[in-house]
Amino acid sequence: MKITFYKYQGTGNDFVMIDNREGIFSHETSLVSKMCDRKFGIGADGLILIEHHDKLDFEMVYFNADGSQSLCGNGSRCAVSFARYLGIIQDHANFLTIDGEYEADIKNGLIHLHMRDQQNPKKFDSHYFLNNGSPHHIEFVNDVDKKDVRNLGATTRYSDAYKPNGTNVNFVQVKEDHTIYVRTYERGVEDETLSCGTGITASALAAADKGLRSPIFIEAKGGKLEVRFEQNVDKSFSNIWLIGPAEQVFVGQFDI
Repeated sequence: MKITFYKYQGTGNDFVMIDNREGIFSHETSLVSKMCDRKFGIGADGLILIEHHDKLDFEMVYFNADGSQSLCGNGSRCAVSFARYLGIIQDHANFLTIDGEYEADIKNGLIHLHMRDQQNPKKFDSHYFLNNGSPHHIEFVNDVDKKDVRNLGATTRYSDAYKPNGTNVNFVQVKEDHTIYVRTYERGVEDETLSCGTGITASALAAADKGLRSPIFIEAKGGKLEVRFEQNVDKSFSNIWLIGPAEQVFVGQFDI
């Protein structure tokens, strides 16, 4: 059986998107991995199903390329863009994720994803840590382009400190004008991706501990994003928004 899929990307973080409101696509992880494979499949960092929800606009079911599941910030933004393309929403969305209910707005061609309130990232001698629906190890470095993100990220991701489930790993360089440059090793993809929405958000909140204030502008290898937030007296964060583009790349069919 052939199934129609759509390819979306959010600052280089790319996803196979499927309208599954009729339930024709199973949640079989081996099929997810096959479709995401860059040599033998379509090729993507993850796969997203848009499914029917009785009370919300839709449910987003997200799989990493290896079939595992977590919250995906850029994937959520792409899901909102796809839902608008399908006519499910107009300029606002309330939808269900593995991390619960989220909302988003579409303004001036950009997807504004409202993230959950967060406590101050945990600070250690060499890094920060924050779980904002996905776990993130955050290291600040002087020159992020000199970092071997794939090998250093894998070492930390599989270290004893993060067993058994591992973590995503972000390397962050503070630049001028409230800007940070972020490179991320993503768990579930097991490689560096061009952008990671939850990682960028976590990195921006950690950067607030270094004196940066909202809005924080982010440079990733796949493009530019923005994180806006309110920092409270107790150093917790509220009204957090991840802002950036999400674009349809092409449409195709895959034999399942």
